[in-house]
Amino acid sequence: MKKSLLVVAMAALSAVSYAQVDSKFGIKAGLNYNANGDYFESTGEAARNPDRNVGYHIGFFGQLGSRVYFRPELVYTSISSDYDNDDFKMQKLDVPMLIGAKIIGPLHVFGGPAFQYILDTEYDGITINDVSNDFTVGVNLGAGINLGMLGIDLRYERGFSDNEATFINRNVTTVPTSRIDTRPDQLILSFSLKL
Repeated sequence: MKKSLLVVAMAALSAVSYAQVDSKFGIKAGLNYNANGDYFESTGEAARNPDRNVGYHIGFFGQLGSRVYFRPELVYTSISSDYDNDDFKMQKLDVPMLIGAKIIGPLHVFGGPAFQYILDTEYDGITINDVSNDFTVGVNLGAGINLGMLGIDLRYERGFSDNEATFINRNVTTVPTSRIDTRPDQLILSFSLKL
């Protein structure tokens, strides 16, 4: 599945970069204000909601079209969520496939599916046993401003696919396993530079 995701991302970026009319290519980076889903213990205890943390992302984008456009991206993302002072960290590759339109002047809006491949997960004091699916699907919705070669956008991302990480808790003998919903729920602030 990882190879399929990378092939789709590279094909989309290649198609955009070699298009002859209104094509753009560039780099992007920024901050994510995020949380994953609830933490569940197998004892039936009430779910714990995460505290939001700041993460980061860096990647590439391509764009085909001007007034109405198609914009695929390939982005490395690092996020974390805090569960009662224990951090759940996740690194993933994101491939948003966005459709957008200029509204007024430099302002544009966009949205589309975001394909995600989970590279690594870690939880303080707990050994990771299993993540249900490494490959998940979500959605990106947002707006941005382009000023010449520079751009800034703010988007909301939400994972659609049910996906849980199962953990074995080494510190508590009465709780054999625990689960965390790994679907992201985040605000993403990005800065981009057209090359």
